[in-house]
Amino acid sequence: MKKFIGKNFLLNTKTAEELYHEYAAPMPIIDYHCHLPPDQIAEDKQFENLTQVWLYGDHYKWRAMRTNGVHESYCTGDKPDFGKFKKWAETVPYTLRNPLYHWTHLELQRYFDVHEILNADSAEKIYEECSAKLQTKEYSVRNLLRKMDVKVVCTTDDPIDNLEHHQKIKDEGIDIKILPAYRPDKAMNVDDAASFNAYLSKLEAASNTSIASFNDYLNALKARHDFFATMGCSVSDHGLEQVYAEDYTDAEITAAFDKIRSGKELTREENLKFKSAMLQIFAVWDWEKGWVQQYHLGALRNNNSRMMRQLGPDTGWDSIGDFSQGKALAKFLDRLDTNNQLAKTILYNLNPADNELMATMIGNFNDGSTPGKIQFGSGWWFLDQKDGMTKQLNALSNMGLLSKFVGMLTDSRSFLSFPRHEYFRRLLCNLFGKEIENGELPNDLEWTGQVIQDICYNNAANYFGWNEDKVKNQKAKVKTESPA
Repeated sequence: MKKFIGKNFLLNTKTAEELYHEYAAPMPIIDYHCHLPPDQIAEDKQFENLTQVWLYGDHYKWRAMRTNGVHESYCTGDKPDFGKFKKWAETVPYTLRNPLYHWTHLELQRYFDVHEILNADSAEKIYEECSAKLQTKEYSVRNLLRKMDVKVVCTTDDPIDNLEHHQKIKDEGIDIKILPAYRPDKAMNVDDAASFNAYLSKLEAASNTSIASFNDYLNALKARHDFFATMGCSVSDHGLEQVYAEDYTDAEITAAFDKIRSGKELTREENLKFKSAMLQIFAVWDWEKGWVQQYHLGALRNNNSRMMRQLGPDTGWDSIGDFSQGKALAKFLDRLDTNNQLAKTILYNLNPADNELMATMIGNFNDGSTPGKIQFGSGWWFLDQKDGMTKQLNALSNMGLLSKFVGMLTDSRSFLSFPRHEYFRRLLCNLFGKEIENGELPNDLEWTGQVIQDICYNNAANYFGWNEDKVKNQKAKVKTESPA
């Protein structure tokens, strides 16, 4: 019987063990999409205790705690930090087979060298031990990133953000690239006239312009896009239920803007056409600058209206949606490709039923201009667990080239989330190791090891243009794993 999260966790063959320990484990990390707060990196924040770094803002844990019967005051409320942690520790034993059980103990091991099982009995000891470490300089947020050998982090930033914290980080010249990503979701959300116009007021302030016309609006957004580029941004991101690709005319979009700017609500048809136009315009700007564009598709957000009113978005009331993705996505990509304006693109789906759709969609627009130009993104949100990651890897393998995949990301708000890259790498090596030992793949570990290292790091470094640190295929000289 294997030890729980021992040295060979998730590795079920000797070949998988060698591929992971000798090839995957030594690779650095590029996290090209996350929600880490740049202000905390700029100030090199130190957390006072384990609750602050682990439970603040983590809706994954909140959902589990609520399901376990824990009152909201221990999740997002004002209960003392240790009280919140104790409720989480009491919940952990009931998360068996949920990825939270693995993530929790991986994070305790990798960051704090704590190998005990977290439960109500061990809660106080683990809390005190980890909190004491967090109060030392070795556990500042930058050193937490260094502990996991993170080379690049892309945060998620609205066009109105002034990026002052990125500027501070840039001026300081730290050894980790901390880069912004352009996320204009609010700039194309015309579902509510009052909210949209309130956003435009903020955009006016950020761009130091007056927005009276659609042309003014585009100029303000383009100025922010240009500003982000000066700050090292080369990645955009969109969180959408589905891609919008309605036919429209310039006159229709101008009229729709004038209507909503006057405070009137758009019809459903006007709404969809406006979003389609903005998505197209943002994509062309990305292509002009050589950026990578990302589309996270399929989340059904803010389902609990009562809790949305009480707590706001991103507090754990979202689910997988069953949107129709294929036709509009193909039309959108084709429109850009026809005009030779299709940038490098990563597509993420939240509904696993869309795996094969995405895996085949990327092949429609991979035109040979660059390896893996259109990517099927890693298992995301509800799918970044063992089953979800494995299914994504298999779909991509069956219908594309896994060898050109840009690999894993955290999509997280937590500085303790980077063992998710290890989790992914172990699953990746386990798939290859099993098939090598079954005789389905040749026993060429040097070549397979190179492919694995590329997926873990090199492909992303090349794809995004952060390739000065490309790591060549070589076996690890120093093991970094915990004891079995």
